[in-house]
Amino acid sequence: QLQLVDSGGGSVQAGGSLRLSCAASGRTFSAYSRGWFRQAPGKEREFVASISSSGEDTYYDDSVRGRFTISRDNAKNTVYLQMTSLKTEDTAVYYCAADPRPITATIFPAYWGRGSQVTVSS
Repeated sequence: QLQLVDSGGGSVQAGGSLRLSCAASGRTFSAYSRGWFRQAPGKEREFVASISSSGEDTYYDDSVRGRFTISRDNAKNTVYLQMTSLKTEDTAVYYCAADPRPITATIFPAYWGRGSQVTVSS
Protein backbone atom coordinates (compact mmCIF):
# COMPACT_ATOMS: atom_id res chain seq x y z
CA GLN A 1 0.00 0.00 0.00
CA LEU A 2 1.20 3.48 -0.87
CA GLN A 3 0.32 6.35 1.46
CA LEU A 4 0.29 9.93 0.20
CA VAL A 5 0.26 13.01 2.41
CA ASP A 6 -0.21 16.31 0.62
CA SER A 7 0.44 19.71 2.16
CA GLY A 8 1.18 23.33 1.37
CA GLY A 9 -2.23 24.69 0.53
CA GLY A 10 -3.44 28.06 1.73
CA SER A 11 -4.87 31.40 0.73
CA VAL A 12 -3.20 33.81 -1.65
CA GLN A 13 -4.13 36.81 -3.73
CA ALA A 14 -4.40 36.59 -7.48
CA GLY A 15 -0.98 36.75 -9.08
CA GLY A 16 0.66 35.09 -6.10
CA SER A 17 2.40 31.75 -5.73
CA LEU A 18 2.10 28.58 -3.66
CA ARG A 19 3.94 25.28 -3.58
CA LEU A 20 2.22 22.02 -2.82
CA SER A 21 4.10 18.98 -1.58
CA CYS A 22 3.12 15.34 -1.46
CA ALA A 23 5.16 12.85 0.52
CA ALA A 24 4.84 9.13 -0.14
CA SER A 25 5.54 6.14 2.04
CA GLY A 26 4.88 2.44 2.02
CA ARG A 27 6.18 1.31 -1.34
CA THR A 28 8.89 2.02 -3.86
CA PHE A 29 8.13 5.62 -4.65
CA SER A 30 10.28 5.88 -7.74
CA ALA A 31 8.31 3.18 -9.59
CA TYR A 32 5.13 5.24 -9.65
CA SER A 33 4.10 8.08 -11.89
CA ARG A 34 2.71 10.99 -9.90
CA GLY A 35 0.14 13.62 -10.57
CA TRP A 36 -1.98 16.43 -9.25
CA PHE A 37 -5.73 16.81 -9.69
CA ARG A 38 -8.09 19.45 -8.38
CA GLN A 39 -11.76 19.79 -7.59
CA ALA A 40 -13.55 23.10 -7.35
CA PRO A 41 -16.91 23.43 -5.58
CA GLY A 42 -19.70 22.01 -7.70
CA LYS A 43 -17.30 20.67 -10.32
CA GLU A 44 -15.80 17.32 -11.14
CA ARG A 45 -12.23 16.45 -10.23
CA GLU A 46 -9.90 17.41 -13.06
CA PHE A 47 -6.36 16.63 -14.12
CA VAL A 48 -3.76 19.33 -13.49
CA ALA A 49 -0.30 17.86 -14.09
CA SER A 50 1.68 14.63 -13.98
CA ILE A 51 5.25 13.44 -14.02
CA SER A 52 6.71 10.12 -15.09
CA SER A 53 8.42 7.74 -12.68
CA SER A 54 11.84 8.90 -13.90
CA GLY A 55 10.89 12.55 -13.80
CA GLU A 56 11.87 13.00 -17.43
CA ASP A 57 8.37 13.55 -18.79
CA THR A 58 5.81 16.04 -17.55
CA TYR A 59 2.29 16.79 -18.70
CA TYR A 60 0.01 19.73 -17.98
CA ASP A 61 -3.56 20.73 -18.55
CA ASP A 62 -3.79 23.70 -20.89
CA SER A 63 -5.28 25.82 -18.13
CA VAL A 64 -2.08 25.67 -16.05
CA ARG A 65 0.67 25.17 -18.63
CA GLY A 66 3.28 27.88 -18.27
CA ARG A 67 2.14 28.78 -14.73
CA PHE A 68 2.48 25.50 -12.81
CA THR A 69 5.51 23.23 -12.59
CA ILE A 70 5.48 19.65 -11.36
CA SER A 71 8.67 18.05 -10.08
CA ARG A 72 9.75 15.13 -7.96
CA ASP A 73 12.58 14.23 -5.63
CA ASN A 74 12.83 10.45 -5.48
CA ALA A 75 15.41 10.62 -2.70
CA LYS A 76 12.80 12.37 -0.52
CA ASN A 77 9.83 10.40 -1.88
CA THR A 78 8.16 13.71 -2.58
CA VAL A 79 6.46 15.38 -5.52
CA TYR A 80 5.88 19.12 -5.77
CA LEU A 81 3.55 21.45 -7.60
CA GLN A 82 4.88 24.98 -7.90
CA MET A 83 2.01 27.31 -8.74
CA THR A 84 2.65 30.84 -9.95
CA SER A 85 0.50 33.63 -11.43
CA LEU A 86 -2.44 32.14 -9.59
CA LYS A 87 -5.94 33.05 -10.72
CA THR A 88 -9.23 32.98 -8.85
CA GLU A 89 -10.31 30.08 -11.04
CA ASP A 90 -7.45 28.02 -9.59
CA THR A 91 -9.35 27.87 -6.30
CA ALA A 92 -9.96 24.20 -5.50
CA VAL A 93 -8.95 21.29 -3.35
CA TYR A 94 -5.77 19.87 -4.83
CA TYR A 95 -5.12 16.14 -4.60
CA CYS A 96 -1.86 14.37 -5.27
CA ALA A 97 -2.05 10.95 -6.85
CA ALA A 98 0.12 8.00 -7.80
CA ASP A 99 -0.21 5.07 -10.15
CA PRO A 100 2.04 2.42 -11.69
CA ARG A 101 0.73 3.54 -15.09
CA PRO A 102 1.46 6.93 -16.69
CA ILE A 103 -1.06 9.40 -15.28
CA THR A 104 -3.13 11.32 -17.80
CA ALA A 105 -6.46 13.09 -17.76
CA THR A 106 -8.22 9.81 -18.57
CA ILE A 107 -6.50 7.66 -15.94
CA PHE A 108 -8.06 7.41 -12.48
CA PRO A 109 -5.01 6.85 -10.27
CA ALA A 110 -4.96 4.05 -7.73
CA TYR A 111 -3.62 6.12 -4.84
CA TRP A 112 -4.72 9.52 -3.57
CA GLY A 113 -3.77 12.05 -0.95
CA ARG A 114 -6.43 13.63 1.24
CA GLY A 115 -6.28 17.00 -0.48
CA SER A 116 -5.11 20.52 0.25
CA GLN A 117 -7.28 23.58 -0.09
CA VAL A 118 -5.99 26.38 -2.32
CA THR A 119 -7.94 29.63 -2.26
CA VAL A 120 -7.09 32.49 -4.60
CA SER A 121 -8.78 35.82 -3.93
CA SER A 122 -9.06 38.82 -6.23
